[in-house]
Amino acid sequence: MLDITAIFKSIEKVAKKEKSPIYVVGGFVRDFLLGREQKKDIDFVVEGSGLEFAKKFDVAYKQEGSLVEFPDFDTARYVLGEGDEQIVLEFAGARSESYHTTSRKPKVETATLEEDLKRRDFTVNAMAVPVSALSLRGAKRRGNPNAPTSPSPSPRAGEGTTRLPRFARNDIVDPFDGQKDLEDKILRTPLAPAETFSDDPLRMMRAIRFAGQLEFGIDPETLKAIFENHERIKIISAERITEELFKMLSIKTPSVCLALLFQTQLLDLILPEVAVLDGVEEVFGHLHKNILTHTFKVVDNIAERSPKMELRLAGLFHDIGKPGTKKFVKGIGWTFYQHDHLGKKLVHILGRRLRFSTDLTKYLAKMVRWHLQPIALMDDGISDSAVRRLVVNLGEELEDLLILGVSDITTGNPNKLTKRQGNYVHLRAKIDELLEKDKLRAFQSPFRGDEIMTACGLKPGPTVGKIKKALEEAILDGKVPNDHDAVAEYFNKIKGDYLAQLQDWEKV
Repeated sequence: MLDITAIFKSIEKVAKKEKSPIYVVGGFVRDFLLGREQKKDIDFVVEGSGLEFAKKFDVAYKQEGSLVEFPDFDTARYVLGEGDEQIVLEFAGARSESYHTTSRKPKVETATLEEDLKRRDFTVNAMAVPVSALSLRGAKRRGNPNAPTSPSPSPRAGEGTTRLPRFARNDIVDPFDGQKDLEDKILRTPLAPAETFSDDPLRMMRAIRFAGQLEFGIDPETLKAIFENHERIKIISAERITEELFKMLSIKTPSVCLALLFQTQLLDLILPEVAVLDGVEEVFGHLHKNILTHTFKVVDNIAERSPKMELRLAGLFHDIGKPGTKKFVKGIGWTFYQHDHLGKKLVHILGRRLRFSTDLTKYLAKMVRWHLQPIALMDDGISDSAVRRLVVNLGEELEDLLILGVSDITTGNPNKLTKRQGNYVHLRAKIDELLEKDKLRAFQSPFRGDEIMTACGLKPGPTVGKIKKALEEAILDGKVPNDHDAVAEYFNKIKGDYLAQLQDWEKV
């Protein structure tokens, strides 16, 4: 395990030698004061050149790490370790940043420490501690709420520990009362919020993400400024927006962030396909539920069952095809026929817009396309044939689809809730039974293509594929068991029909 204290000691030695004051800032200080588990990304501000300091640290530390330089911004990133043990150090010279009205790239200028803190997003992130003021001896347990002032406790056997630097409250550089805002659990900007959000509009999304992540409120003036400046988000790249959205969906209760995105109208610009789900329409006394409220509840339901961010995102998108398929049918009421198919198409559109990876877009489209299937199976009495097809079509995503399906039950009627959730228990049992009995985990016909070609005297081509497909359909329909000899016998019965079709085609 990497020793964070040793890293800080090396930084302190370089600072003394170069006479360059350096401070740890931002999330490391905030989370230490909150007693939260320390982040593995640690930010430092140098009164001088951040890039030059990082180069000297790289030489002095003498450990295996990689230095990534960003000379245009006088910053550098030093990466140590890998995987869960990786630690990333960010070194930056004290600077100010500003954005032109239509620019996504900041104008960077050298500044004092206080000016640097002033340009940060929120007061709780605008605190700094001089590395020279840190106590770099002993071990400190993670998650101690009294960390800055209490003595270091001795770790007990078997407890996970990490060596952390300590500091006293009077060593904190806190020009904007960040400590008080931490105590009040409020997010507030160091400058006027309109100025802060104009400088970097992504901070509007960060405010919402921190509100959900830290379970903080947003100062009313700050929230108002987000609403008034929400159009500025248009200048931010899709990649940065997507990164913040993914972080929001990864928290304990994602709907907190989603509701704030909707309230401030940021959702209208980021995900208009989701924002349009809001509202209830009435015809002849017939109402449909508010699909947006339902969607947020589905995402929270998934969050209770799975930590998988991609699945939560699928929950957010699962009903986006409903507005385009909504229709009132006399005698039936509101219908949304084929909304799963339209939703699949919309996922591909927004996936391109938000720069999702190809794999993520395919996964989301698959979840949206199939999200109604478990319900349809239950309505049809859960036949073996239909369950086999569900297993084969979904493959590795089957478990995710079942979580999405049961999370899609948001009725407030306790009897309906119990019945529908019970249906999923029954469906899972049926799936487990058929997986065991029919060997469906990596399904394909046990009578393979090479055997078909040998038996029929065929070369590779569409006829071989059609015969193999017919064998697989017969297995899924329960006409023949998933067994080589049984399928071979069935093959001998049907091969003549396909060969006759091939001969007729050749005559033509």
